[in-house]
Amino acid sequence: MTQPPISRFPVAAREELPADLAERFDVVEEKSGFLPNIFAALAWRPDEALAFFAMHDSVMNKETPGLSKADRELIVVATSAGNDCLYCVVAHGAVARIRAKDPYIADQVAVDWRKAPLSPRMHAVLAVATRLAAEPAAVTPDDLASLTAHGLTQDDVWDVGMITSFFALSNRLAHFAALVPNPEFYSMGRTAPEA
Repeated sequence: MTQPPISRFPVAAREELPADLAERFDVVEEKSGFLPNIFAALAWRPDEALAFFAMHDSVMNKETPGLSKADRELIVVATSAGNDCLYCVVAHGAVARIRAKDPYIADQVAVDWRKAPLSPRMHAVLAVATRLAAEPAAVTPDDLASLTAHGLTQDDVWDVGMITSFFALSNRLAHFAALVPNPEFYSMGRTAPEA
């Protein structure tokens, strides 16, 4: 089977990238063993790519008492599934499996987060996140209060909104560009960790 192009738009040659973006690519590739297609697909617009990755890092690469890195990835998986975004479900599903140390959780959340074996806190988080992703005007103060009732701080509640909103942008870009997930993502984190 022939792999389709990774994007409908131009893909910049690696040697043509600005130094800061090329350095970022090297770091990501060294850490993961491959370059996720989103990097190559966005690189033809370097300033936007750098801003996109900076925003990604600011909302995803932190842990707070209310939201772990695994929780953040599960927000992406649930909302991206609701937005029918194959790229983000596959890519962030891989990261969620690794961060949660659970080979099944991302698939369960993507198919039906309501039935996934999650804590009541995470069910509340995903209820609000998926509502924001699908019906943003329907989110109420009671929804936000449900999150604080489950122990999320005001900063955590904001992060739920920021992650959901940022990945709404990402989902739409992935659809618009017809981004193709890297084959490597499909097998990542599929083996249960040793006890």
